[in-house]
Amino acid sequence: MSIEKRYGMVIDLRHCLGCGACEAACSQANGAPEKLWRQVKDLGILPHSDGLRLTIPISCMHCEEPACQSVCPTGATHQEDGIVSVDPNRCIGCGYCILACPYRARVIYRSEMDFDRAPARARGPETGERVGTCTKCDFCSKRVSDGEKAGLVPGEDAAATPACVVNCSAQAIVFGDLNDPQSKISRLIATHHTVRLAEEKGTRPRIYYIVDCCESFTKGIDHAIANQ
Repeated sequence: MSIEKRYGMVIDLRHCLGCGACEAACSQANGAPEKLWRQVKDLGILPHSDGLRLTIPISCMHCEEPACQSVCPTGATHQEDGIVSVDPNRCIGCGYCILACPYRARVIYRSEMDFDRAPARARGPETGERVGTCTKCDFCSKRVSDGEKAGLVPGEDAAATPACVVNCSAQAIVFGDLNDPQSKISRLIATHHTVRLAEEKGTRPRIYYIVDCCESFTKGIDHAIANQ
């Protein structure tokens, strides 16, 4: 019997340039206004870090124990293969999940005018269906699933890998199956010091950040979340 996949992401903050390419790629691929589903925070020069500047991409963390899912009254928020998604046909736009998410990773479009900030080429008939429902990063789940059906490997083959990963100019973002010990993402976590955001919340995020083993990095990350 095959082991269920559990997709996640590693972001190497030592190499992130803060260029915003992942923000733009996410917006283009999903027809979403830029900087809503994915943001790159510039925390500036960290204190006591010998001039280290920290930039950190933040999106939905695709948690193992998502607070957003537990408060959803209709079951619209669900998980499959480690990806937390929202079913627009079941979402009633109550906003409970927005309040519950400690990462502020969800947004409700209240009118089609919200999409004026999205790339025109990326808009499609589904943008209207999103109005009044909660939306968020879903690891480009359709791209991943379509790639799998075509025999591609998410995280290795670009056509089956989230757009932010493929378009990262510094190749600082890695996607893959956390349940596969031989996957690149699993090897990175095993061999590097990593942190996850707001771990004290007990949500067990599936996005890991590679950091230098210094207190300034961790404090800077916590600051990014607190000041979104």
